[in-house]
Amino acid sequence: MLNRLLSDGALESCALCPRACGAHRVQGARGACGATNQLRLARAALHFWEEPPISGEAGSGTVFFSGCPLACIYCQNHEISTGNFGIDVPPERLVEIMLELQDQGALNINLVTATHFAHLLPRAIADARARGLTIPIVYNTSGYELTEAVSELGDLVDVWLTDFKYADAGLGRELSHVPDYPAVARAALKAMVGEVRRRGGVRYDEAGIMRRGIIVRHLVLPGHSGDSCRVLDMIWDAVGDVPISVMNQYTPNATMRSAGGVLSRAVSHEEYERVLDHADDLGFTQMFWQEGGAVDESFTPAFDTTGVLRRADG
Repeated sequence: MLNRLLSDGALESCALCPRACGAHRVQGARGACGATNQLRLARAALHFWEEPPISGEAGSGTVFFSGCPLACIYCQNHEISTGNFGIDVPPERLVEIMLELQDQGALNINLVTATHFAHLLPRAIADARARGLTIPIVYNTSGYELTEAVSELGDLVDVWLTDFKYADAGLGRELSHVPDYPAVARAALKAMVGEVRRRGGVRYDEAGIMRRGIIVRHLVLPGHSGDSCRVLDMIWDAVGDVPISVMNQYTPNATMRSAGGVLSRAVSHEEYERVLDHADDLGFTQMFWQEGGAVDESFTPAFDTTGVLRRADG
C-alpha cells in the first residue's frame, strides 16, 4: 500500500515539493516544476564523475528527470531543469531502465532531481526489486524536500546525495525563486540523516562504495563564499560530522554571462580555499573537493535522451 503523500492521488492538487503549488497535474496542468502527469526523462546512462563512493570505477546509473522544483538562474542543467527537455515515457519504462543500468554494470541507480515524480518511486522501486534489482538507490536532490517525503522514501532510498545551497533565505529567493530554502533544507537534511540511522547507519562495501548513507553537497558560488561558510555551519549544527562535497565547478551559463555581475565569472581560488579551510576548522572528517577550475563536459553530460527509450523504439 502506498503512503499518503506519495500516492496515486498526489497529482490532483500537487504538494510533492515544499512549493505545494496545487497544480492539477492529473488533468495535464503544469506544476511549478514544469511537469504534468507524464513522466519525462532526459537521460539514463552510466556516469563516472560523481563522488568516488558513488561512481567508483564502474560508474553510477544516473537517471535524469526533466523539470525541477527550483528554478536556479545559474543552473548548469538548464536544458532539462527549466527547459523541460526530455521524452515522455510510461512509469513502467523507469523500472526497465533501472534493470538495464544494472545490466550495464552500474554500482547504483542514481535518481537525479526526482522530487516532482516521487509519487512514482515506491511502486517503481518495488517492481524493480521484484524483478532482480539488487544495487542501491541513490536519491540525488537539490535538498528542497518535504520531511514527509523523506520519511516515506526512507525504506527505499539507500543513499541520499543532497545539496545544501544557501544559508541566506534571501539568496534562495533571488537565485532559486523559493522563499524558505535554508529552513526547508535543514529539516530535510535532519530527516535524511535520521532515516540512515534508523536503518542501521552508514555502510560501505569492500571496494569503498557507499551502500547506505548520505553525502551533502555544496556548490560554492562566486562572490558568496561567506554564505558558503555559513552553510557549512548550518550542516554541522544540524547533523554534525557527515560526509560533505564542496564543489568549485560553477560555470556561468549564457544568461549569467549576458547579465554581468558577480555570477558572470568562475569561483576564485581564494574563495574556494576559504570555504575548504572553514570545513576543516569545523571538524568535518570526510570531505570531497574538486581540483581545477570551471566545469567541463565531464561534469555536464549530453542531455540527448540516451537510454530513455527501448532500443527497438529508439
